[in-house]
Amino acid sequence: MRTALFLALGVSFATLAACEAQLDTRGNLPDPEVVLQVQPGIDNRDRVAELLGSPSTVGTFDDKTWYYISKKTSRVAFFDPEVLDQEVLIVKFDDAGTVSDMKLLGIEDAHQVVPNPNVTPTSGRELTILQQLMGNIGRFGNSSGNGSIFGSPGHP
Repeated sequence: MRTALFLALGVSFATLAACEAQLDTRGNLPDPEVVLQVQPGIDNRDRVAELLGSPSTVGTFDDKTWYYISKKTSRVAFFDPEVLDQEVLIVKFDDAGTVSDMKLLGIEDAHQVVPNPNVTPTSGRELTILQQLMGNIGRFGNSSGNGSIFGSPGHP
């Protein structure tokens, strides 16, 4: 009886130890002291890259905005990770490539984005899977234009 109790306690402790939270840090957030060395109106892209390294991402529609993104999460077992900290350093450049503005955003500045559940209408008609499969018969072939997927006789 006593052995079974110790075995049960041992298994319980091992199970609890396996559920320890795992910390994960991702991204590139430069050292704050190095960030303070960047001088808006004076430093250019090359100097920023030299001091801070490559950005995590660059603006989608132009390359005048660099983002340095860092996120720290905690995950227990199979549960969704919990965001502990998130910071984004935004460096903006003017047309000449000189730093025009810098801003640091924290987790308190984050906004939850809720996707729109509606479907965006598209032109054309909706086809069933069978219609899609049958519509593709004969469309694939080699460059000879005979429509056969096996090629012409004597040619691979």
